[in-house]
This record gives sequence, structure tokens and C-alpha cells, in this order.
Amino acid sequence: MRVKKTKLGKRIVRHNRVRAKIKGTSKRPRLSVFRSNMHIFAQLIDDTNGRTLVSMSDLRKKKGGPAFGGKKSDIARSIGLELAKEASLKKIKAAVFDRGGYKYHGRIKAVAEGARKGGLKF
Repeated sequence: MRVKKTKLGKRIVRHNRVRAKIKGTSKRPRLSVFRSNMHIFAQLIDDTNGRTLVSMSDLRKKKGGPAFGGKKSDIARSIGLELAKEASLKKIKAAVFDRGGYKYHGRIKAVAEGARKGGLKF
């Protein structure tokens, strides 16, 4: 597949390269992170069955979920923390981190730190 040499195209190439090495199972799902300019999304995915086990985003506050506030990095940290809490309810203790082709800094790093603080190991 040929991808244009744009910012998005380069991210997709990086993401595909990372995804070739990472697989999520039901015991150790893949923690996938996507960020847009305004929002952040994280989900635990079982790749063997093709199912999303737990998902969390900052849009849940509009649907009656937990309220998030502050800077985008603070929101990302709380997303990781809430995701880890939901995962512990489903007896998930470990995950494989998929940064989605993004650099491991800023909001992506904040999600990982929040998930670790919540008790998720990776």
C-alpha cells in the first residue's frame, strides 16, 4: 500500500510498523491510543477475537460518564486512570501499549502514566 508523504501518512506507516509487532490477547489486551486535536480515545482490544474489551474517551463526560477537566494532558492522564479502573473490574491486570504511531510524549505518555497509576501493567 502506497501512502502519501503527509503528516498523517507518515503516522499511518509508523502505526502499521508498530502493529506488525504487537498483538493483544484476552489475557493481555492491546491498549490502543488515538488522539485528535481536541479529544483523546483509549481502548483495550483483544486482537485474537477482534473485540474491544474496555474503551474510554473524554467524550464520555457528555454521556453521563466521569467528568474530566483541566489541560489536555491532565484529561489524558485521567482517561488512563479510568480505563485501568474499568479494566480491573473485568479482571484485566496487564496490557500491551500501542502508541498508534505517535511519539511517546505529551498526551500519549499521560495516558500510559494514568493507566500505570490505576494498576495496569505493561
